[in-house]
Order: sequence, then structure tokens, then C-alpha cells
Amino acid sequence: MLDNFIENIKELERFLPLLLGVLVVLVIYSLFNLVLRALRKALLQKAKSKKQVAGIEAFSRLFKYVFLFLLVIVVSFYYSKSWTGLGIGIGLFSAALGWALQKPITGIAGWLMILLKRPFMIGDRVIIGSVKGDVLDITLTHIYLKEVGGIVQAEESSGRVVMVPNSILFEQNIVNYTLRDEYILDQVSLTITFESDLDLAVGLCRKAIARIREKRPEIIKKDPYIRINFQPNGIGLHIRYYAQAIRLQEISSYATQEVFALINATSNVNIAYPRTDVFLIKGKPLIKRNSS
Repeated sequence: MLDNFIENIKELERFLPLLLGVLVVLVIYSLFNLVLRALRKALLQKAKSKKQVAGIEAFSRLFKYVFLFLLVIVVSFYYSKSWTGLGIGIGLFSAALGWALQKPITGIAGWLMILLKRPFMIGDRVIIGSVKGDVLDITLTHIYLKEVGGIVQAEESSGRVVMVPNSILFEQNIVNYTLRDEYILDQVSLTITFESDLDLAVGLCRKAIARIREKRPEIIKKDPYIRINFQPNGIGLHIRYYAQAIRLQEISSYATQEVFALINATSNVNIAYPRTDVFLIKGKPLIKRNSS
């Protein structure tokens, strides 16, 4: 009985350095996390732009992972007392880990690519493969997107959050709406009849966007421009303007409402729509004409 107890104590002594090493790593890492959170919070309070916020978030996460990796190496060497044994152990462990975790490791490579190349950051509206959304968070393995569209065909949030694996970033096209600034080109189109006053119609379209800019100057950048072309049933007007990428649907709705109200208030411009005119002429065949 006593011999068994002594053997158990000896077995425990063998694992004691390992347990102490794990405990040291946990304690030091917990203290580091507390300091890092306080520093991150202080920096975020001073951040003045979306780019600064994204940089703070990304590099705080990078420092956390690098510190943990270095801490494990230092503690392992301290308890093993051998650089050679530690190097062989890390090499074998890395080889086995690389074979078993190919996708997650590719995901980590994708995360590093995001940090170094900066194809997008938190707050950007992006399309990754077939998923469109606003970037909520970028972790070591996944990107969290606040989905845009999805349920409905629109440039508005569906309310769902989509987790996109970082590993697919090397295989999919990435479209960033807001890489350079917050505004992208959008348009509202309509068709007016051939009999309408074209110059007046163009002026009304410009006035409609000017009204929106007067009320909400931050949502539309620069003055709009109009493109005109022939349509089968009238003249096509395309009102193009640079609008906030995350509010495209809202802005186009305002523009449509303003254009419709201004055109409705004049008799010299009419919106074209399909109709059939029937002419009854005495002594002649029935004549039908399809027009706008």
C-alpha cells in the first residue's frame, strides 16, 4: 500500500514541471491580457477614423498571439533546459499540426494577408465570393460580415451575420466598396416621353439631388451628372451621383421620391409608360398604335 502511494507521488513529480509550466503561462497570459485590454481601450478612445480603429483592433490581436507563442517557447525551454530538445519537439509538433490543420493554417495565412495587404478593414462593405456584407470583426480564422441583401435583393442589411473562413480569401474575388473612401457611384433611372421638354427634365433631376444634398449634405458627394439615351418608348435619363456606400438603398429612395414629385408638379415633362392608342376613322380600317 505504501509502495503504491510512493509510486503515485513519483509519477506526479514527473508531471509537476509540466503543470507548473501551464500554470505560469496562464497567469502571465492573463496579466498580459488585462494590460492589453486597458491599452486597447485607451487607444480606441483616441481613435478618430475607421482606419485607426481597425488598425488598433488588428494589431492588438496580433500582439496577443505573438506574445502567447513566445511565452510558450520561453516556458518550455525553461523547464526542458535544452534548446535542441525544444527545437526537435517544436519541429515535430509543427509538422503534425500542419498536416492535420491545413485549412485553419491557410486561414491564419489569410488573416496575416489582411493585416499586411489591408484589402479591407472593420466597417468596410465588401463582397467575398457570393457573400456581401459590412465587416464586423476579423479573427484568426474567420471574418464576420453583417449580411447585405441575402433575403431580399437590396443594398440593405438583412440582420444576419455570416462567418466567412479566412482560408477562402486566396480562392475568391474580393470587392471592397469603401477601400478609398465612403462614396461610390449610384444612379436613379427613368424614361420620359418624346414630347417632354428634355432640358426641363434634366434641370428637375439635378434639382432633386440638390434638395437631398441641402437636407443631408453628408450622404451625397459632388454634384450629380445626367446621362441620356434613346429608349423604345421615350428618352432615358440616368441620374448618377456619388453616395455613401452603406446607404445606397436609402439615398436612391430619396432621389426617386424627389424626382417624381418635381415631375408631377409640371405639365411639360411626362414619365413614359406602355399604352395603346386606338384610332377610329370613318371609312378606314381600325388603326392601333403602341406608344409610351
